[in-house]
Amino acid sequence: MTTLANPTAARNHARAMAGTVVEAMPVLPPVADDLPDGVSADALLWEETIAPGGYATRRIPRGARLRLIDLKGDACASLLIFNADMPTERLNVADTVKVQWNAYLGAGKLLLSDMGRVLMSLLEDGAETHDTFCGTSNPVTNAAKYGTGTNSGPTPSGRDRFLLGVAKHGLQRRDVHPCVNLFKGARIESDGTIVPQIGPFEPGRQLVLRAEMDVILVIANCPHVLDPREEWTVTPLRATAWRGPVTPAADPIRNATPEGLRAFENVEDYFRR
Repeated sequence: MTTLANPTAARNHARAMAGTVVEAMPVLPPVADDLPDGVSADALLWEETIAPGGYATRRIPRGARLRLIDLKGDACASLLIFNADMPTERLNVADTVKVQWNAYLGAGKLLLSDMGRVLMSLLEDGAETHDTFCGTSNPVTNAAKYGTGTNSGPTPSGRDRFLLGVAKHGLQRRDVHPCVNLFKGARIESDGTIVPQIGPFEPGRQLVLRAEMDVILVIANCPHVLDPREEWTVTPLRATAWRGPVTPAADPIRNATPEGLRAFENVEDYFRR
């Protein structure tokens, strides 16, 4: 019998691990020493490093800021967003593209729901390589490329990680909708060819999103589905969220376009009820 097969020894071992810090883990209570100027430690809501092949999920309130950092230059943040109070409303990538007349995300762009409301807006973008076309990997694509695509194997897929994340909120397979990929890009050539922008890139690129509604976020950190490399390759992703003010009427992103303004007005009407 091994030592850990003994319940008392196993308990003692587990308790001895208290305080152990590893590269990828949530920090509880959340602590960060690099918050932006003017943001107090008391405003911090979430601090976590998402492992390669890992996932994370969190509910954050309207006005909160989410900062994502590609720590080593090879992370891929596949993102699902839901209205936290009515998860049948969720990110609609097609509407995000067509309503804004632009398929490429960047600072000032919006992530829109299937009900014409802004779920999140992109305040800062130090990456400029994002993807609204390809979605995430799945067990079949991973099995074909890497030899296995099982959730418990060495090369998990983004879709399976999404399934684990949504389940924590009582959601199911049917609730895993098309996502956006942050930090890994895709461009469309004039002949329709999809050209992936995979990197690796300079470490430390970051972006900041603002929650325009109370939202549930699910983030999967798995290789982009069009990553041309033979090896399953991805690096850690850091997520930090803090409380912030609700978007004011004079906000420049809110008023940048007629279409965007209407989406914000739809949000304000929702909270007026």
